[in-house]
Amino acid sequence: MSEDNGLYTRQVAYKILVEVLGQRNPLDQTLARHKEFNTLEGRERNLARMIVATVLRRKNQMDKLIVQAQDKKQELHPSSIYYVLYIGVAQLLFMDVPDHAAVDVTVRLAEAEKMERQKGLINALLRRIGREGKEWLAAMDEVQTTIPQWLLEQWVKDYGLAEAATISAASLKEAYIDITLKESKPHWPETLEGGILPTGSLRLKGSGNVMELEGFKEGDWWVQDASAAIPAQLFGDLNGKTVVDLCAAPGGKTSQLAAQHAQVIALDRSAKRMDRLTENMTRLGFKQRVEIAIGDGALWLPTEPVDAVLLDAPCSATGTIRRHPDVMHLKNSQDIHRLNDLQTRLLENVAKMLKPDGTLIYCTCSLQKIEGEQQVDQFLANNADFTRKPIVADEIGGLSELITKDGDLRILPYHLADQGGMDGFYVARLVKNLAS
Repeated sequence: MSEDNGLYTRQVAYKILVEVLGQRNPLDQTLARHKEFNTLEGRERNLARMIVATVLRRKNQMDKLIVQAQDKKQELHPSSIYYVLYIGVAQLLFMDVPDHAAVDVTVRLAEAEKMERQKGLINALLRRIGREGKEWLAAMDEVQTTIPQWLLEQWVKDYGLAEAATISAASLKEAYIDITLKESKPHWPETLEGGILPTGSLRLKGSGNVMELEGFKEGDWWVQDASAAIPAQLFGDLNGKTVVDLCAAPGGKTSQLAAQHAQVIALDRSAKRMDRLTENMTRLGFKQRVEIAIGDGALWLPTEPVDAVLLDAPCSATGTIRRHPDVMHLKNSQDIHRLNDLQTRLLENVAKMLKPDGTLIYCTCSLQKIEGEQQVDQFLANNADFTRKPIVADEIGGLSELITKDGDLRILPYHLADQGGMDGFYVARLVKNLAS
């Protein structure tokens, strides 16, 4: 712990929360470009991230606790006082920080952020939450008070009440770090202190700065959630084939395709995000196999039809709440309809890109069926020249519970629960008929 007894770390966490909750910037992008966060030492950086993730995961519960702790129920001013209180409550109720230390450093944070007039109120609220908060928390329904109502209603509609509750509870657990190996060699699990999942990903047991681990700078592996690593494995032999990776940045799936000796056209509409993809391809040694293209995937076409297309479509990302809890606060039901329209337009354009007998993998990291099963059903109804090619258990490490009755994948956050769970994902494999 630094000389200021952790105050600076809390200040960094506060500034990140202001950007995410106040300015509505995605957490991963905020962390990637946040200079103060990235200059923290490893232990302090982990602490700042844990505070932020805990706040984002439990914010709705914290709001109820703060109201309950007030003698006079009213909106607090300035609004930034809530970010300070969240940081205090996170430490008091959800982290291993002694009550007196959590209150003291949070009051000092308020002072450092020019809230001297609010110090007494913050101190009083936190002390009461420290005394009574665990009892109040135990009386709350975790799912009902944490998952946004609009999202919970959609999950109940898609999966039923009991399944929705199980999905919700699993979504509130912290996610492990998974990596994809360029070459599967027996020393990596021991070297990186992890274990191989049935689907082939290596799951790390600890956390920390992955860029400091052996093999990162050498380009031997890259960070990629186990669920996200599955779609690119479902094409079969790609040696010498041309594959378009739509919405490609930051490049995890592009890397997988290149590792399978495909010639990859990586397309994304964001030149800035593609800069990062280019950096990753350079580190991994895949630049010769990857052609970079900037464009709108709903309009862009290759110069000639290709063998395969991987469309990891923009979506609500509700399957990634375990590692991106900001999704609960930055997305809403209106976003689903906007994104659904974009997915439809992307799929219709993809149909024009493929050779006869070409393969399309469509996937999203959404748990909403309107972005997955229903989207593919509608595409097949509108495109008679495409058919499903069912995914089989042998292709995914024997995990038959992930396969739907139609032969698609529907991965839920509680799958592989005994090994830490998985991000929610949907994957369908479609083939363009030879006669088309």
